[in-house]
Amino acid sequence: MARRARSLLALLLLALQGGAALRSPLAALKRLKETTRSFSNECLGTTRPVIPIDSSDFALDIRMPGVTPKQSDTYFCMSMRLPVDEEAFVIDFKPRASMDTVHHMLLFGCNMPSSTGSYWFCDEGTCTDKANILYAWARNAPPTRLPKGVGFRVGGETGSKYFVLQVHYGDISAFRDNHKDCSGVSLHLTRVPQPLIAGMYLMMAVDTVIPPGEKVVNSDISCHYKTYPMHVFAYRVHTHHLGKVVSGYRVRSGQWTLIGRQSPQLPQAFYPVEHPVEVSFGDILAARCVFTGEGRTEATHIGGTSSDEMCNLYIMYYMEAKHAVSFMTCTQNVAPDIFRTAPPEASIPIAVKPDMVMMHGHHKEAENKDKTALLQQPKKEEEEVLDQDFHVEEALDWPGVYLLPGQVSGVALDPNNNLVIFHRGDHVWDGNSFDSKFVYQQRGLGPIEEDTILIIDPNNAAVLQSSGKNLFYLPHGLSIDKDGNYWVTDVALHQVFKLDPNSKGPLLILGRSMQPGSDQNHFCQPTDVAVDPGTGAIYVSDGYCNSRIVQFSPSGEFVTQWGEGTSGRGPKPGQFSVPHSLALVPHLGQLCVADRENGRIQCFKTDTKEFVREIKHAAFGRNVFAISYIPGLLFAVNGKPYFRDQEPLQGFVMNFSSGEIIDVFKPVRKHFDMPHDIVASEDGTVYIGDAHTNTVWKFTLTEKMEHRSVKKAGIEVQEIKEAEAVAETKMENKPTSSELQKMQEKQKLIKEPGSGVPVVLITTLLVIPVVVLLAIAIFIRWKKSRAFGADSEHKLEASSGRVLGRFRGKGSGGLNLGNFFASRKGYSRKGFDRLSTEGSDHEKEEDDGSESEEEYSAPLPTPAPSAS
Repeated sequence: MARRARSLLALLLLALQGGAALRSPLAALKRLKETTRSFSNECLGTTRPVIPIDSSDFALDIRMPGVTPKQSDTYFCMSMRLPVDEEAFVIDFKPRASMDTVHHMLLFGCNMPSSTGSYWFCDEGTCTDKANILYAWARNAPPTRLPKGVGFRVGGETGSKYFVLQVHYGDISAFRDNHKDCSGVSLHLTRVPQPLIAGMYLMMAVDTVIPPGEKVVNSDISCHYKTYPMHVFAYRVHTHHLGKVVSGYRVRSGQWTLIGRQSPQLPQAFYPVEHPVEVSFGDILAARCVFTGEGRTEATHIGGTSSDEMCNLYIMYYMEAKHAVSFMTCTQNVAPDIFRTAPPEASIPIAVKPDMVMMHGHHKEAENKDKTALLQQPKKEEEEVLDQDFHVEEALDWPGVYLLPGQVSGVALDPNNNLVIFHRGDHVWDGNSFDSKFVYQQRGLGPIEEDTILIIDPNNAAVLQSSGKNLFYLPHGLSIDKDGNYWVTDVALHQVFKLDPNSKGPLLILGRSMQPGSDQNHFCQPTDVAVDPGTGAIYVSDGYCNSRIVQFSPSGEFVTQWGEGTSGRGPKPGQFSVPHSLALVPHLGQLCVADRENGRIQCFKTDTKEFVREIKHAAFGRNVFAISYIPGLLFAVNGKPYFRDQEPLQGFVMNFSSGEIIDVFKPVRKHFDMPHDIVASEDGTVYIGDAHTNTVWKFTLTEKMEHRSVKKAGIEVQEIKEAEAVAETKMENKPTSSELQKMQEKQKLIKEPGSGVPVVLITTLLVIPVVVLLAIAIFIRWKKSRAFGADSEHKLEASSGRVLGRFRGKGSGGLNLGNFFASRKGYSRKGFDRLSTEGSDHEKEEDDGSESEEEYSAPLPTPAPSAS
């Protein structure tokens, strides 16, 4: 009787609100009887699944009918028929679930559910026909929001007639009191046609086989897109236990644009895309799932049981209503060759904390399955990330290493992927540059007369464009925003500049010229700039004599600052000793700082400035000079080791999620002295600029890579393959393949103390030829002096001086950038004549023990930072 009264009351309310929401009172009563269930009294608010909103809109409350799971990892399903026959549109979702009881929920649309009961175990299936995912909610995951004007089409002739709700109850400790659960989701539907229709594009692998014990297995999917444009706004990934990362991309004219990348072990909800992606006719949609077969004793195939695997990427999109397609699939790999140029991030796993791991128990176990196939995974202490055969090596055919400007202080990549170099021309940072109050003392030299900003072709190192003449005194940091504007710092001027590469004057200047300070309007030797691509917020690391990060609005107004100097032996979070380089991680809302003299990387939330994490490794040594981020990877370079320190100068590649080092690299041609800045492109190409050798190196991913295991205690490299033969030289005077192999073998012999050939022995072998040469020269001089007398002494000194001069790097055979610039109209040779491929007098003096005073530009009571 009570149930009938509730039904009549609901019908009366529907009639009062306007009968247009339903076709007829009889239809409403019929549907209401079908959708009104016998709920527990504990589930308040669930007795009215259809709630009128106005004449065209109504809400649909889809809830579990008062269930009590009896064991953990239970999956319950229930269905509800759409209460209208005509076409309607779902325009909003609101979860009705508690994180204490529900792990995740999925809502499907279909025409016939797998069961007609009030609820059932989802092992029986969800729908008898095709089931389209409309919504997903998961603990600790962001909510799904449809853009304005977008709706899922349901009902009518082509839309789904039923909704099926799947609820996963993970830990059932909350049900010890045997209470009833009515979790679910509320839908906002409208009968008003929407201009944009939402849909789902499913990318799914069907024939992947994961061999037992195989460390890394990639499953690739790709299809040509051949219909009207779709606009991607959310994505969801799905695998079972062996999946490590799933990534999806749009590939257009060889350019890869990220749709979404996530660990399938995290809550499998729909995540919003970082930037909306339009997919048009002729594009390629590509996805990669990375698996591991470690811990399995037999091959794993694609299938529906929890001991099988799946590789799914769900792409949620909208299209114009007149062209809308509600569901599309891709189950092939029609363009396997494109994955040779896939971004490195696609193969880098995302570390997941144990309390965030997703459970996969809803898939029905295969009968008679060998349970020994599911062995315990390796311990987290041994290896936190799935290591890829990922290795970076110098691009030996790139001639840019011989393009020697002044001290290279900054490198960056413009929107066209051209390399941009910021250098100091004929100015150097030495002990005479600043007084004790950090005021620049060499203003009489005037600004640098050469163009200090060079745009370099990344393929042949040709100078495409140059600018920055007569603007700067001591250039330092360089970054480029999403619009192609240059952001640079000058430590002598104590200023930050925003420059348009196509105009001469600055667009914005922060700080006061030649005036060091620590207030809102002054800097003290600022080092770097980062500009948020989403908000336009400006972040400045300040710097050598201030220990802070300063935030400005896009128009240059002061917003806030944070950070302080390091006090005591153990630096705390938020304390800096020369914040030297910045890297934004936009999709996580983080800003990472190379805390140079503390030898670490600190990351902060950009909205709250809250400390997030520290990345510090023994291999860094005492300094971290510069960092660069691309999705999934963090690159860094360290500083010159102190006396008796063993950590070499080198570059690092780290898994950003875990912070672990997955590769280290050094140049083959020349050597690092003060690697001052680093920048990486999304294809894995890395550029490093050195402020002492005035050199820029290019590094690339190698096609054939070494196997390596990365452990917490450090790096253990186990070579199991011989390196591929180096590509045939394309530049004149480049060593042949055999010669290069000998050079590499020699480099391998020079190891840190305690392993390999002693450094003393190597030094002795290098000194012997010089001693022999000097002995021969003395003998010749003695013979000639006896034969010709003292008159020849002066000539012999000049002759031997020329010979020794060549050994000291003063030969004339090197490529001189001054000659290049002298051949271009409007360029001065000043500052470039002294530079050659063999080095300069200044560099020779540094090798003799006198370091550049820039390393000690910020006087400190302890061993001072090497500045530059």
